[in-house]
Amino acid sequence: MSNTGTNSGAASAEAGGETGTNRWLLVAAALLLQFSIGAVYAWSVFSKALQDASAFELSSVEAAIPFEVTIGMIFIGTYIGGRIQDRRGPRVVAMAGGVIYGLGVLLAGFAESKDDFWLVVLGYGVISGFGLGVAYIVPIAMLQKWFPDKRGLITGLAVGGFGFGAVLTSPVANWLIDRDPDIPTKAFIPLGIAYLVMSLIGASLFKNPPEGYTVAGHEAVGGSGADAATRDYTQGEALRTPQWYLLTAILTLNVAAGISLISQAAASATDIAGYSAAGAATLVGALAIFNGAGRIVWAAASDRIGRMRAFAAMLALSGLCLIAIPHAESAVLFALLAAVIYLCYGGAFGTMPATAGDYFGVRHAGAIYGLMLIGWSIGGVAGPLLASALIGEDEAYTTAYTVIGVVAVAAVALTFLTKVPKGREAEAVDARG
Repeated sequence: MSNTGTNSGAASAEAGGETGTNRWLLVAAALLLQFSIGAVYAWSVFSKALQDASAFELSSVEAAIPFEVTIGMIFIGTYIGGRIQDRRGPRVVAMAGGVIYGLGVLLAGFAESKDDFWLVVLGYGVISGFGLGVAYIVPIAMLQKWFPDKRGLITGLAVGGFGFGAVLTSPVANWLIDRDPDIPTKAFIPLGIAYLVMSLIGASLFKNPPEGYTVAGHEAVGGSGADAATRDYTQGEALRTPQWYLLTAILTLNVAAGISLISQAAASATDIAGYSAAGAATLVGALAIFNGAGRIVWAAASDRIGRMRAFAAMLALSGLCLIAIPHAESAVLFALLAAVIYLCYGGAFGTMPATAGDYFGVRHAGAIYGLMLIGWSIGGVAGPLLASALIGEDEAYTTAYTVIGVVAVAAVALTFLTKVPKGREAEAVDARG
């Protein structure tokens, strides 16, 4: 048994051939897990309900705390989960992460008033955020090993499920909240149970490919040929390269640019383009689809045009659309610009796992990319804070989005500085088809 946690019961390797439908079953299992933990992006539904509920009546700042804590905790979970997954295999880690996530949501459901709000912060924020991170990294690392021939597309699908989680959860959460709007936290109890069931079913199917596993037209993982000629970095070795820090910076800045609008989407739609409150809420729900789709579209595109070209396009488009959106008084134009920003925000999460695999190999992908997701936490906290500070009470959207947009466009320069480590060039050529 190798130290990558390979499951000896996995389908036997076939020289130059795929293992039938087994690996696609793993994609379905990964999507089931990602749908459940991706529900975290439906927090805006609960944020509004907690501000309106007579038992809570939170301010907008207070209502944002659980989500901010969740995003901050994700990195801790991905770091720990990634390291354990590389040693123990994907199944046990994914199941543990799903259980922790579901139990955290359940705990939040026991808060019945503002005096109990700390249970929401602890349950939904600290515990669920940690469990989310532990579970999130596993299918990304696992599927890259099963799909060396479709690395960008498959990681895009894996994290695309996460992006679509909020789309699926939002209407269900609204329905549950409407049953007792005075105590909206009661909705967390059935949701937590559902998340537990979905996570455990999906994670129970997880396994790594066997040693010598191959697919048609691609050499064996850990075997001979092209992959043996390239080098798989350990986490420590990756951290000693400038590439790891450049890739993390690219991820951080892409996240910060996109989430600066995401955190202010409803208010921006109302104040800039004149949407009604209901119309803005509908728009935000529709935009979540682009967040999920971007993870698949950009990841697949990066397989054809190259990873850095894809990131250059994402950063440039995000920046230019942010600069333009304060002037989009037309509802249609605002929606189009916002959709592009959401696409590019999601695209970073679909493309970066494959990029890390190209640059450092997939043997230790869980630990390397898990640590790289510190960019998610930094960008996820810094972007909304910077946007809200610059917008202020004067609703200075032009200043806020112009500053953040210029930073995103300037960040394109990083994509020209980021080169594949020596000895990994063959993987970069594969990524361009």
